[in-house]
Amino acid sequence: MNKIKQSIALMLVLILAVSLAACGAKPEAKAPEATNGAATTTGAASLENKKVALIMQINLGTFSAQYIEGVKEQVEKLGGKVTVFTAEGDLAKMSSNLDAAINQKFDGILIDHGTAEALEAGVKKALEKKIPVIAFDVDIKVPGVTVLEQGDQKMAELTLDKLSKDMDGKGNIVKIWVAGFAPMERRQIAYKAFMDKNTGIKEVAAFGAASQNTALDTQAQMEAILKKFPNKGDITAVWAAWDEFAKGAARAIQQAGRTEIKIYGIDMSDEDLQMIQDPKNPWVASAAVDPKDIGRIQVRFLYQKLHGDQTPEKIVLDPVFVSRDQLPATQISTAQLSEHVKGWGKSEQGYTEWLKQAEKPVNK
Repeated sequence: MNKIKQSIALMLVLILAVSLAACGAKPEAKAPEATNGAATTTGAASLENKKVALIMQINLGTFSAQYIEGVKEQVEKLGGKVTVFTAEGDLAKMSSNLDAAINQKFDGILIDHGTAEALEAGVKKALEKKIPVIAFDVDIKVPGVTVLEQGDQKMAELTLDKLSKDMDGKGNIVKIWVAGFAPMERRQIAYKAFMDKNTGIKEVAAFGAASQNTALDTQAQMEAILKKFPNKGDITAVWAAWDEFAKGAARAIQQAGRTEIKIYGIDMSDEDLQMIQDPKNPWVASAAVDPKDIGRIQVRFLYQKLHGDQTPEKIVLDPVFVSRDQLPATQISTAQLSEHVKGWGKSEQGYTEWLKQAEKPVNK
């Protein structure tokens, strides 16, 4: 009797197995493991808790502060954490910081300025370790690395065109500029083309150096220039290729009472905007990309890399021209600038639908 029961039970098991096979039932598939931040079949949730390194050549002034704020805001919205490495302008230290980030096994690396000579070896090492890299304002040409740049030539053209219009195409100017930075070199191309075309405008002095005290150093140098050209009409305007230059020059001109000299700059931060809005300040116009947007956009492309998406080799950010006559009499911040200047802030560059869905509110 027991043997009969065992036979019947065995037959039922066999029938059940055959039925399952006929219905196409299969063992549950195991999800593939993520490798170094690559996307998994579970989607954007797999990108939480990423460690992001921001490797900076120099962290100086309110522009850099707002840029870092944009980086951190976007990373935190995607559930990650940022560590900032700054080199105080020392390229050897910047290269060492990049190596440190690789050795500490960060999930992604952002680079801010620097040179190809100092960074390319480290960037290639990062890619070998499957760590994605997104750079800003550095002339790196390594396959697989996306490089962001502001529309530097366009920014120079916008400010120089305004300078020329305000001067009626003639007068003496001072150029404040420094070599050795990719964005500066691009701005210089536009400056040279402008000077070649506008023969009524003469450059009477040129200087500029990047340091941890750029604004103060510029102020001292501008004071010396003003003593060299003491008379009204000796200098009509100053073209400053960086907001730190514009700050220093503005303070020197204002303190000297040379209110006839106007400044046309590049870049924009809350401090810069406050100066441009001041009717007693010689700084009257600037062209820029929102520094917070630069940080946000750079992070978005890094997370696209982490997600396994293809990204372009070069991204050009669209600049905006800001002049005093566009602004209200009451003081505003860059967060309010979009209410008065079309195209400022809230850029959608680098956004994908899955990125928007992956974002979470950040507690301030």
